[in-house]
Amino acid sequence: MSILESLILGIIQGLTEFLPVSSSGHLEILSYFLGVQGENNLAFTITVHGGTVLSTIIVFRKELAQLLRGFFKFKMNPETVFILKILVSLIPILIIGLTLKEQIEGLFGQNLAFVGTMLIVTSILLWISYRKKPGTKDISYKDAFIIGIAQAFAALPGLSRSGSTISTGLLLGNRREEVAPFSFLMVLIPIIGMNLLDIVSGDFSSSESIGSTPLICGFLSSFITGTFACKWMINIVKRGKLIWFSLYCFLLGLGVILFA
Repeated sequence: MSILESLILGIIQGLTEFLPVSSSGHLEILSYFLGVQGENNLAFTITVHGGTVLSTIIVFRKELAQLLRGFFKFKMNPETVFILKILVSLIPILIIGLTLKEQIEGLFGQNLAFVGTMLIVTSILLWISYRKKPGTKDISYKDAFIIGIAQAFAALPGLSRSGSTISTGLLLGNRREEVAPFSFLMVLIPIIGMNLLDIVSGDFSSSESIGSTPLICGFLSSFITGTFACKWMINIVKRGKLIWFSLYCFLLGLGVILFA
């Protein structure tokens, strides 16, 4: 992998991990048109995901510190309740990961028509949530589980994780100010957990060698763009301006289907 390819993939990963346009879908499309296969390299995949995880931690460092302080008081308080809701939201993706991991992985690999269809589904979700009247209620345990179901479905290439979870939270009537942070924080454990499993069981050390420089470039580009995209997306959700991403996903999905 060249330095330029690693930069491109890192930027795409950093931007699309948080913006509701599907990082997996964009990497599939990029792989097809540019012949870049870096996203299939275990070392590189773990590295760029590490960049976006770090960007999430940096953006939400104050909130995470407050949550941990409250949780380790070992009593029921708002911080403990929030963490428990996060754990509830992880149940669906845990079930999917244990039962359908191989089937979902089989959908990857330049299946452009499927990616395009899922991008259009993302567009529809964003459009419906844009039309929804702003909610006023906090995320309940039931809401957390339903949002978790949306995250599990977003394992499909082309179906945006942030778009699905944020749209679901808004459609459930939850406050915009709470939906975006919940959506971004709930993904930390699955990404870290999956990467650790890949390192342990995927023979990380024997994956195709692409050199340390491309790995560093991929990490830095995903971290920098991820930090920018995360902050930007929080403001977009608060203002309710998801319609433009809906239009983008629809046009991109339609174009991909027509090309495929």
